[in-house]
Amino acid sequence: MDYKQIPVTTLLQIDTLGKLKVAGYRSKGIKEELRENLISKLEKGEQVFEGIYGYEDTVIPDVERAILSRHNINFLGLRGQAKTKMARMMVNLLDEYIPVVKGSPLNDDPLNPISRFSIDEIDQHGDETQIRWMNRDERYTEKLATPDVSIADLIGDIDPIKAASLKLPYSDERVIHYGLIPRSHRSIFVINELPDLQARIQVALFNILQEGDIQIRGFKLRLPLDIQFVFTANPEDYTNRGSIVTPLKDRIDSQIITHYPKSIEIGKKITEQEANIKVEQNEKINQFSLAKDLIEQIAIEARESEYVDPKSGVSARLTIAAYENLISAAERRSLINKEKVTQIRIGDFIGAIPAITGKIELVYEGEQEGAGIVAQNLIGKAIRTQFLNYFPNPDEVRKLKGKPNPYTTITDWFGKGNMLDLLYDLSNNDYKSTLKSVPDLSELIKNNQPKIDVDTQYFMMEFALYGLAEYSLLSKHQLERGMKFKDLLSSMFSLKDFSDDEEDLG
Repeated sequence: MDYKQIPVTTLLQIDTLGKLKVAGYRSKGIKEELRENLISKLEKGEQVFEGIYGYEDTVIPDVERAILSRHNINFLGLRGQAKTKMARMMVNLLDEYIPVVKGSPLNDDPLNPISRFSIDEIDQHGDETQIRWMNRDERYTEKLATPDVSIADLIGDIDPIKAASLKLPYSDERVIHYGLIPRSHRSIFVINELPDLQARIQVALFNILQEGDIQIRGFKLRLPLDIQFVFTANPEDYTNRGSIVTPLKDRIDSQIITHYPKSIEIGKKITEQEANIKVEQNEKINQFSLAKDLIEQIAIEARESEYVDPKSGVSARLTIAAYENLISAAERRSLINKEKVTQIRIGDFIGAIPAITGKIELVYEGEQEGAGIVAQNLIGKAIRTQFLNYFPNPDEVRKLKGKPNPYTTITDWFGKGNMLDLLYDLSNNDYKSTLKSVPDLSELIKNNQPKIDVDTQYFMMEFALYGLAEYSLLSKHQLERGMKFKDLLSSMFSLKDFSDDEEDLG
C-alpha cells in the first residue's frame, strides 16, 4: 500500500518508526518527489504555476523540463520578473506531509537518517523512535545573498556553548551548529541575488551541489544532503557587483532566462492581480481600460528610454505601485469633494510619479534631468503612443492638404487666446463643465469613439487634450495644482507666460 493514499487525518496519527514502516512508507529524494508530483499534475492537465502570466510558452516549460530532469535551477533575469515568486510556487509540487525524526536538527528521514542525533535515536529506540509530520510549507528556505553572509550562516560552525553544556570536546560532531543549508535537508533552498555572495562563499557550495560533502572547522562530514537548490541572479550583477564563479555556475544544471511581459494585456493581468486595491475603492472609482493601458505603456516607455539604465531593468512593481497610486489619487479627490462616486482622470497620473521615480535607475543624462522630470516625460510618451490607438495621427493629418483636419476647431479656439486650466481636484461637475467649454472636443470623441459611455467620453476628452499637447498642437504648462492648456505659438512668444507658469512639459 502506498502511504500517500492514507487519509491525512490517519497519516498524522502515525507517530513511531514502526507504525511508519507498517504504513508502507518508502524513502524518496526531493528531486524525485518534485518530478513525480509534476508528472501527476501534467497528466491531469492542472496548472503548476497558477497566476504567472506571460511565461506559458517560455519560462514555465523550461522550469518543468528542469524539474523532470531533476536539475538545480538558476533564474537569470532583470528585477521584477517573478523569479522568486516562481521559486516559492515550487513548494506546491512537494508532498503535503513527510515524516521526520522528532527533534532532528536536519529534518532526517526516519528510514535514512544522516545526523548524529537521529542515528543515535534510532539505535536507542528502534521502532519506537518518535516521528513528526512536516508540512510542505516548512520545507522552503530563502536567503538573500549579501556580502556579509558567512560560511557559518550557510554551512555551520562549532558551538562552544553547546560543547561546554554537553561537556564534549571540540572534536565531537555533536558540538556542530548547522547552518541554513544542512537545516534545509529535504527542502527547497533558494539563494536570491547569487552573484552578491563572496567568491569564497560560493566555493563552499561546490561539494554540496556535487557530492553532498560539507566541511566545518576541520570536520569532514559525509552528509548526503537532499536539497533542491534554486538560485536567482540579475545579468547586471555579473559586471557591476559580482559574478557567479565559473565552477559553481558549471554545477547549476539549468539556467532559465526570464523576461518582462511581451504585451500590454499580459502586463495588465499581472498588475491587476498583484495590486492591493480594496473592494470599496473599486466600487467607488470608475476605471477605464485606457487608463490601465497607459500604466503598462509607462513601463514600456521606461524600458526604452535613453534616460533609464537598461541593465537595471524596470520592475513590474512600477506598474503595480503606479496603478495603486492612480486609484488613490482619484479616491483622495472624491474625499475632498465629498463625492460618493468618481472616475479616473488623466490628471490623476500626477499621483503615479512617486511610484515611477522610485522604480527606475537613471543614467547620467537622466540624473541631470531629474527623476521627476523623467517620470513626467515617460507619462507624456505613454499618452503619445496610446493616442494613435484612438485618434488620427496628427503628424499624418498635417500632411493631408485639402482634407478636413479633425483638430482644427480645437486648436483654432486656443489660437484665439483662449486657455484652459484643468485642476487636479475639480469636482465631477466642474471637471465636466471645464472640458465642455472647449468647442468640438466632445465631437472629436463621438466621431472617433462613438460607442463609449458618457463617463468614458469625458475621460477621452481630457486624454485628447493631453495627446494634442504631446503632438505639439497645443501647449501644456504645469501649474501648482493642475495643468494649463493654451495655444502653442502664443506660449512660445509670450515671455510673461514663461515667467508666470512652471516649466513647459509639452
